[in-house]
Amino acid sequence: MKTEKILVTRSSMPPFEEYVEEIRGIWEDRWLTNFGKRHQELQERLKSFLGVKELTLFSNGHLALEAAIASFRLEGEVITTPYTFASTTHAIVRNGLTPVFCDIDEMTYCINAKKIEELITPKTTAIVPVHVYGGICDVDKIQEIAQKHHLKVIYDGAHAFGVKKNGVGVGCFGDATMFSFHATKVFHTIEGGAVACKNSDLSDILHEIENFGFLSGDDAVWAGGNAKLSEFSAAMGLCNLRRIETSILSRKAVVERYRQNLKNHAGIILPAQQQGVETTYSYFPVRFIEDIFGEDRDSVSERLAEKNIFARKYFYPLTSAFSCYSGKYSVYDTPIAEKVSNSILCLPLYEELCLDDVDRICEIILKNCKD
Repeated sequence: MKTEKILVTRSSMPPFEEYVEEIRGIWEDRWLTNFGKRHQELQERLKSFLGVKELTLFSNGHLALEAAIASFRLEGEVITTPYTFASTTHAIVRNGLTPVFCDIDEMTYCINAKKIEELITPKTTAIVPVHVYGGICDVDKIQEIAQKHHLKVIYDGAHAFGVKKNGVGVGCFGDATMFSFHATKVFHTIEGGAVACKNSDLSDILHEIENFGFLSGDDAVWAGGNAKLSEFSAAMGLCNLRRIETSILSRKAVVERYRQNLKNHAGIILPAQQQGVETTYSYFPVRFIEDIFGEDRDSVSERLAEKNIFARKYFYPLTSAFSCYSGKYSVYDTPIAEKVSNSILCLPLYEELCLDDVDRICEIILKNCKD
């Protein structure tokens, strides 16, 4: 008998009755989009939860990142990382900018801040670092570099919802931070996203960009688009935000069980635990070093799939290797990112994953372990 399929993630959902009650008012006021009261309430509640001064909601994280980059009217080159989801690189390119890829730190998998400065040229106007797997970049070093060279810093925080460093919300660093509220994230609005910043003027610009360039009245001051979050998505966000602490605790228990089962096995590299960083357990990436472990990442993934367990090679390949950028970049310019990309596997992690299943996943992984 085949066991139930275990996917790498599963969307957290509130009780059905709670969501129905939350959307009941939509039938009464017929306000489906265009910054209704659920949108406004969610925006205020998220500002409080994330500890940020300004927050603009978007229909998805990618459009939020595109808008954040566009809001600074940048030109030229942007230093970023190829070890990320497609959205990061595409958002830069779709703004008419040229990505310049920096290698990553082998422990945190975030951009290696020590290698940024050597890539800066007279054409460089910004840095777009990516917080990865619930860990965060070296925000202090990046800010130091940005101030020295007069660069904007726009963080891709798709993996960093609710993460804090020394008690400070991750959305407080840099000039702006994008969050993704996609259905697979720790917190979701089905589809959605946001940009956090400190400046109310920037917040106004972001609002204009997501609303066809209108701030008020009939005159468009930007060639904006349509990236408004619907009331149905906001309602889902309100429900999920009420139970976010419980969800994070459940995910923490899963991560701790993985660590307990997989620690001290040669050839398995577990994610780093950063000092002073309070994570929200968004992903659990594991690296497999074939020469030591006795098996490569792809083989482990295939054996799990045979048991109806589907992990994810995330991030693979590097965005610099995508066909749409063929001939423009070489993965060998970022050797650490290339090495990590070829050995990483994100294991299943979600709120409802039971610990017995975690144990079974680990048993399958360790079956061919040399030690």
